[in-house]
Amino acid sequence: MRYMLLLYDTPGPGPAHGTRAWDASLDAYDRFAAEATRRGALRSGEALQPIETATTVRVRDGDVLTADGPFAPTDEVLGGMYIVDCADLDEALDLAARVPDAATGSVEVRPIVEIP
Repeated sequence: MRYMLLLYDTPGPGPAHGTRAWDASLDAYDRFAAEATRRGALRSGEALQPIETATTVRVRDGDVLTADGPFAPTDEVLGGMYIVDCADLDEALDLAARVPDAATGSVEVRPIVEIP
């Protein structure tokens, strides 16, 4: 079954590009991707641009309304996602616990609806 791992963390600049902290952060995500690939589970993964680039769209009474920013104020923001194909929820949860964001934010695990 396929699952989406939604990565949430506190907004902020994070480590500066080219620093040891930046390299360590990339290494942590690379280790996760290597483990998920080794298991044959990783299908895709993407990081998102900062929250300031978000636009929310709503349609109310036929009018299209847009607003800068995410759909709701929050302490944690969606920063990226992985799609994994796992034998069951337990395997998806085990992989989610290995995503670096789980240590500082949260990883939401959602089954994907399989549409034939």
